[in-house]
Amino acid sequence: MAEERDVFPRARGRRLSAFREDDEGQWKAPFYFIQGADPQFGLMKAWAIGDCDNGGDEWEEEIKLTEQAVQAINQLNPKPKFFVLCGDLIHGMPGTQWRKDQEQDLKNVLKNIDQDIPLVFVSGNHDIGNVPTPETIDDFCKHWGDDYFSFWVGGVFFLVLNSQLYFDSSKCPGLKQAQDEWLDAQLAVAEKQTCKHVIVFQHIPLFLQNPDEDHDYFNLEKSVRQELMEKFHKAGIKAVFSGHYHRNAGGSYKDLEMVVSSAIGCQLGEDTHGLRVVIVTAEKIVHRYCSLNDLSSQGIEKELMDLIKQN
Repeated sequence: MAEERDVFPRARGRRLSAFREDDEGQWKAPFYFIQGADPQFGLMKAWAIGDCDNGGDEWEEEIKLTEQAVQAINQLNPKPKFFVLCGDLIHGMPGTQWRKDQEQDLKNVLKNIDQDIPLVFVSGNHDIGNVPTPETIDDFCKHWGDDYFSFWVGGVFFLVLNSQLYFDSSKCPGLKQAQDEWLDAQLAVAEKQTCKHVIVFQHIPLFLQNPDEDHDYFNLEKSVRQELMEKFHKAGIKAVFSGHYHRNAGGSYKDLEMVVSSAIGCQLGEDTHGLRVVIVTAEKIVHRYCSLNDLSSQGIEKELMDLIKQN
């Protein structure tokens, strides 16, 4: 356990140990981070045979893709400030037979990330269940760190949310209330402090393309979505980054951008296995989804690199 803690600087006490506000609370210069989503070890086989409940007994392909993602990130220069994985780390739901093996294989791949690039873990529905319980959330926290927390990087305030509590908290209403109260306190901090930007990470998107779209499996219910969007807008949040859809999508609500990134693992649309490069400047947040092959062979495009070099 001690070795794992050293490899993964997990969030504890609603704070990420890799970043401290005292060190990171002030704006210094443009920087970038890498967002990935849904490595979801086991889904590719399950999807191929049409049995997502019982078919995830192989994940060699996902191991190779995640290894490629780690190698691509490790060779980037300058290094990203962090690498965030926006949920569905594995496919096996809580209580299923391959879950422990999938978790261990993912940890074995991720421990090869450059030690100077902190990992940020976001909980997804496959990590804590479609209807999470206190037990499934506690299990996630033991393996990957807190299910919601905040951290600072270079004068930018980041919030990580457990979006499953907004999807169905019927078996853990007290935990949903605790996150709501915590979030309100964090948004009050965001409103009062002079941070350059506020950015949210969660697994399930608020919406896929349109703030008024109908509710389905891949977005949040409309009344929940509306309440969160208004809270985020009022607090000055610039962007929400998510996964879950296994396709690229997104849109805007007022001046809040919803960014939906496709998967490292199984693709459900026409996108390629990839990662999102996110550049943060004093004025704006610029992002681009890159295939693993392009990022491995070409690195970050010059146009984006030039933004990082601005002072």
